[in-house]
Amino acid sequence: MYFWALIFTTSFPLKKHNDNNTTMSNNKRIKSALISVFSKDGLAPIVKELEAQNVTIYSTGGTEKFIKELGVNVIPVEDVTSYPSILGGRVKTLHPKVFGGILNRQNNEKDVAELADFDIPQIDLVIVDLYPFEKTVASGATHQDIIEKIDIGGISLIRAAAKNYDDVVCVASVDDYNTFLDILKTKNGETSEEDRKLFAAKAFNVSSHYDSAIFNYFNADHDIASLKISETNGQVLRYGENPHQRGFFFGNFDELFTKLHGKELSYNNLLDVDAAVNLMNEFKGESPTFAILKHNNACGFAQRDTIHQAYVDALAGDPVSAFGGILIANTEIDKDTAEEIHSLFCEVVIAPSFSEDALEILKGKKNRILLILKDIEFAATTVRTCLNGILVQDKDHKTDRIEDLSEVTQKTPSNNELEDLIFASKICKHTKSNTIVLAKNKQLCASGTGQTSRVDALNQAIHKAKSFNFDLQGAVMASDAFFPFPDCVEIANKAGITAVIQPGGSIKDQLSIDYCNEHGLAMVMTGTRHFKH
Repeated sequence: MYFWALIFTTSFPLKKHNDNNTTMSNNKRIKSALISVFSKDGLAPIVKELEAQNVTIYSTGGTEKFIKELGVNVIPVEDVTSYPSILGGRVKTLHPKVFGGILNRQNNEKDVAELADFDIPQIDLVIVDLYPFEKTVASGATHQDIIEKIDIGGISLIRAAAKNYDDVVCVASVDDYNTFLDILKTKNGETSEEDRKLFAAKAFNVSSHYDSAIFNYFNADHDIASLKISETNGQVLRYGENPHQRGFFFGNFDELFTKLHGKELSYNNLLDVDAAVNLMNEFKGESPTFAILKHNNACGFAQRDTIHQAYVDALAGDPVSAFGGILIANTEIDKDTAEEIHSLFCEVVIAPSFSEDALEILKGKKNRILLILKDIEFAATTVRTCLNGILVQDKDHKTDRIEDLSEVTQKTPSNNELEDLIFASKICKHTKSNTIVLAKNKQLCASGTGQTSRVDALNQAIHKAKSFNFDLQGAVMASDAFFPFPDCVEIANKAGITAVIQPGGSIKDQLSIDYCNEHGLAMVMTGTRHFKH
């Protein structure tokens, strides 16, 4: 029996809510605090303020030492529990005298009596910073080092304090230190129920994200069919796909790009940027290559000896659709290229780098977004909502190569045709299905995108290529899926196309092969379909 479980976790930006019918009072003064953190960054001002407000501070290990070095009185947790830190530091705060002080209900007479009976100190504030599990995994550390960075005591303290937010403040992230310090100062050590509940929500956000990261590390091979996605970096967008829709982006955009200039990226900008970087990744390290995209599809694409000529020829592919498009290069954009780009209205320009002169020119339009693409590792899976659930699949990492091709016709492609076939196939892979891509001399002539039939896609591509005065004699054709009938190769042949690349796999492949043989076309098969829905 295969058990499926799904947890989809994101962190939506908090929306302020004022309900005139509901008031949260129940103010509590902080009289005691337990502090146990991995990173001491930003902690000193809080400790100093707690001391100034005569708050009793408990701590242990490195945090206790840090507080003492600040000249602030601190009570070791070991003095409360009468147990030392044991098992190499694995057990420090896991004790009834600690968790009793956090979890007791101060409005419950029995709880209060038990605190007195067992000499358990009340704890009003818990500050925790967890072991850096994700950073340790990302660093390439050994498995044993990663295991040791699974926090036990800290995560338990967070859950306990957040659960009992009626009486306890839980600060579970360095990101919240400034907010908490401001409350501490402005309210003179008092917190409202609303304050504590908000900190509790943030604390559970931290703990759930932490547990998701640990699970995903252990389930790297996906032996357990369970999905846990947790993104804590949330950005409110101007709107979604359309102005009447709300939109959010969850992820660390700055890990991928350095933004040099321009307005905030929109929902649609982000989708186009994603399409652009995935397409250009197919041409990483190759000769200067330039792409222009619109609505996730390439409308212009060329590879040349210089990036300037690559841009000029990419633009020639469809100068109409290029208006308002997304531009991307696989090498530095220089002054000459920037001068050409500057005359075009475009939303985003992406490159590994820009020359100083190019940057000065392109910044001439205040809203134009300029991004430096960092050397990144792309995600291994794709995720999208579907019906009342989520679809997950391996990303299409298969790139067609010359050595993978099967020559199935009597005529074999020339070396130039082979290069164009691979060039067209890469573009085809990143174009909405059904699609046909026409290319010649490493320039996109046209593509038919998102059509309900492959014949329609081909006719659209031919019409478009001719409308921009492309000579298709000697051009090549790429298809994202097989031809069930010979109609496409027949139409292509009549348009002047001389070589075809397609996956193959139809029970009627031979019909298309026979037509090519009869009319002198070369055709190769990849064995790999590249649908993109």
